[in-house]
Amino acid sequence: MRTQIRAYDPATRTVPVTFSHRGQIHRRAVNAVLDDAGAYDREATRARVAEVAQGVSAKMDAGLI
Repeated sequence: MRTQIRAYDPATRTVPVTFSHRGQIHRRAVNAVLDDAGAYDREATRARVAEVAQGVSAKMDAGLI
């Protein structure tokens, strides 16, 4: 599973992500992680995207996406 994370959107508090797996491509917004002060946390968001990628991969393998 490859992921490409684009720029944080403060209006929606999301990052657009492109997931690529075995020739399939899926795009969706993923909720960003914010720190206690409300600032975008890039590293924590990367970890969240990695977790979402596991689910996307399983759904692609099952033919649901």
